[in-house]
Formats: sequence, C-alpha cells, structure tokens
Amino acid sequence: MDPRWLLRMSLWVRNPPSLKRVILVFAIIAAALAIGLVEWLGYWPDWATAERIPRRF
Repeated sequence: MDPRWLLRMSLWVRNPPSLKRVILVFAIIAAALAIGLVEWLGYWPDWATAERIPRRF
C-alpha cells in the first residue's frame, strides 16, 4: 500500500468527514447506480444516449 494512502487514512481517523458530506457521497453513488440500472433495464431514452463519432485520419 502506498504511504500516501496510509497518511490519508490517518488524517480521516483524526478528522472524519461531516455527516452531510457522507450523505452527499452516498446520494451521488445511489444516483449513479440508479442511472446505470435504468440504462441496463432499457428504459434510458435515446435522446440521452451519446453516439460515438467515427475518427477521421
């Protein structure tokens, strides 16, 4: 494990994030999972899907 991660973990133990920040992170993760589920089920609208642009050399 990289020593930077150990330092970051020790800082988080000493000074943990606020409850609002934790709720915000979990809400963002839940929204991303919900969007992924909607797309996987096939309910994602076609207008919201990005199309790949072919490369020109």
